Amino acid sequence: MANINKKMVALGTVRSVIREIFEYGNNRAKEIGRENIFDFSLGNPSVPAPEIVDGTIKSLMENMGPVALHGYTSAQGDEKVRIAISEDIKKRFGADVTKDDIYMTCGAAASLTVTLNAIVCEGDEVVAIAPFFPEYRVFAENAGATLAVVPADTEGFRIDFDALEKTLSEKTKAVIINTPNNPTGVVLTPDCIEKLCALLKAKSKEYGHIIYLIADEPYRELVYDDSTEVPYLINCYDASVVCYSFSKSLSLPGERIGYIAIGRNMPDNREIYAAICGAGRALGFVCAPSMMQRVVAECLGKTADIGVYRENRDLLYNSLTEYGFSCVHPDGAFYLFMRSPEEDASAFCERAKKYELLLVPSDSFGCSGYVRISYCVSTDMIKRALPAFKKLAEEYNL
Repeated sequence: MANINKKMVALGTVRSVIREIFEYGNNRAKEIGRENIFDFSLGNPSVPAPEIVDGTIKSLMENMGPVALHGYTSAQGDEKVRIAISEDIKKRFGADVTKDDIYMTCGAAASLTVTLNAIVCEGDEVVAIAPFFPEYRVFAENAGATLAVVPADTEGFRIDFDALEKTLSEKTKAVIINTPNNPTGVVLTPDCIEKLCALLKAKSKEYGHIIYLIADEPYRELVYDDSTEVPYLINCYDASVVCYSFSKSLSLPGERIGYIAIGRNMPDNREIYAAICGAGRALGFVCAPSMMQRVVAECLGKTADIGVYRENRDLLYNSLTEYGFSCVHPDGAFYLFMRSPEEDASAFCERAKKYELLLVPSDSFGCSGYVRISYCVSTDMIKRALPAFKKLAEEYNL
């Protein structure tokens, strides 16, 4: 047996539940044809990137020399790109952010990993509010923290503040929130955010140290009602770190591009930013993909056609509730969180496979008894899958 890091062996040997189901779907498609599989497992955008993305890539390739285009940028990202992003943040959200508060990354996973490694000390706790993206646990533990989980508020899937207050402790270094949420699609209201920030301020004062608020924001632009507000955390709580990704908004998940942003009012602003730069260096995340940095700088505020996701949401939500399933109504993102008709959500997902429906059980999201359905798929696939969902509902006499 090789004398190597057994924790890493375990992570590399067993994939996440989501990835396991996705790979099952790939293998099943080889057997019976992709058109016969209804794969709702992966949050992989199905809408093409907006035309400005390809147009910008072509323009850069035609007008910028290849050495400069494909060469290194500064470790924290190209200065012009960071200026563009900071100015966009000021314009859209009114937040006091400069180029020297932006660190370019390889997507939200890198943003979260770098941030956690920058602020966490051995023995700290990081708090996640269920349901949450399962990799938060991996990222937190790899940074040297333990993950403390706030049980889900199954009434509205926002925040159970009594449970949160009980979970916070002197060991708490940070709280991670994700809004719109993966896996529920729920957006935390301004009142909810205000209450959260007030609690963290009070607890920071009580414990004599800052509790950081980390905003995981790959879905910020994916909201389906103009009246739905997604508060910008830097404006609400000084000790906020925004971890942003362009993967979902611009349909660029495979390009791995995003950024970390802190505000001018962040306590010990320069030291925190230096720690972010240092963590990026230690983890090997310096110089995010240089061409994609320049591409996203020209596409700020743009999105893919999210009207397709709205159509998919309405079709799926209305149909499944008509069949008798109980679902959380999503404000944004592209996931539907549906209650399992039986207590064991994994058993329900196994039964769904009989109809070639690939759904993700909720246990790894820190909330049992539900399944996640990714509707970032073709509308045609949803229509073809509906009879299978109806048969599944009939099996449970819904």
